[in-house]
Amino acid sequence: MMEQRKIRVAITHGDTNGIGYEVILKAFADPAMFELCTPIVYGSPKVAAYHRKALDLPTNFSIIEKAEDAQDGRLNMLATFEDEVKVDLGQPSKEAGTAALKALDRAMTDFRSGLYDVLVTAPINKNTIQSEAFHFCGHTEYIEQSVGDGNKALMILMNDTLRVALVTTHLPIKDVAAAITKEAIVKKATVFHQSLKRDLRISNPRIAVLSLNPHAGDGGVLGSEEQDVIIPAIAELEKAGIQAFGPYAADGFFGSGAYTRFDGVLAMYHDQGLAPFKTVALENGVNFTAGLPIVRTSPDHGTAYDIAGKGIADEQSFRQAIYAAIDIWRNRQHFDEPLANPLPKLYHERREDGEKARFTIKKEKEQPKS
Repeated sequence: MMEQRKIRVAITHGDTNGIGYEVILKAFADPAMFELCTPIVYGSPKVAAYHRKALDLPTNFSIIEKAEDAQDGRLNMLATFEDEVKVDLGQPSKEAGTAALKALDRAMTDFRSGLYDVLVTAPINKNTIQSEAFHFCGHTEYIEQSVGDGNKALMILMNDTLRVALVTTHLPIKDVAAAITKEAIVKKATVFHQSLKRDLRISNPRIAVLSLNPHAGDGGVLGSEEQDVIIPAIAELEKAGIQAFGPYAADGFFGSGAYTRFDGVLAMYHDQGLAPFKTVALENGVNFTAGLPIVRTSPDHGTAYDIAGKGIADEQSFRQAIYAAIDIWRNRQHFDEPLANPLPKLYHERREDGEKARFTIKKEKEQPKS
């Protein structure tokens, strides 16, 4: 049986003017969290102390200089930069964006060195973090390029009862229709199918595919993408042995509760999937970046400037993100374990005189590890 050990959870502090530190400190005010993992917060001890004092939170932390120094049973605060950062709670600022990027960049470097197991990211401001080093629409795209090893990321929003994946993510609505191709749907659905099996341990997942147009196009009256693109993609998925169904009009699909009959839902664009998900998921939704070597999750909310510094942010989604990352990491270990050391196979080997030797033992090439 695989030995269960404490998983090293890297946590980036996100936007320093938002609720990132509040939900981090509140989550680890519960001593039971240290029984599950060893947390390493990539951030600023000074900024963390400022938030703790401003919010009158009891959570203690230990300052470390490198991830190798993290100790079990405590909240390890890794200083990712020495610069002073002005905290202006509830206000977007370039300074806060720069602090968020420094923490994220250090976390990417440490992952490549194998210094932690999973990553949980606190929310960033996608505008203030932009720079010459960061020209992405969000965490997902940046992490894909940094540590994806050529793999393509898939955004999955999930809780215990609903899992929604997106064909297109941070894309303007005017560009969505052109990006919905048969190839894109097949590729995303295939990654979704594999993640449901490997990361969430669903043996034979059923995936509902949403339409692009209202009323699933009404037979072409409201658009032809369903007939020309989505239905052929579903047919190709079925040939590949993936149980894909649809296309379903999003309003009726969620309104009737039909999503409860499926293991996953593939939405065509961001708000089509996320608006109903966040309505259903309430405080326990998690954003999971599937398809990459790294296990990365985040809470399903943003920086919440409107409540930053008021002490009323709910840490439940952040805590669920930690739970999900741990579960997914363990699921991958168990799923991959039988493939790690394949049994040797027997081969006949012919001698130079034409006679066959009894047999030769050779090993199959080992499967790459995630």
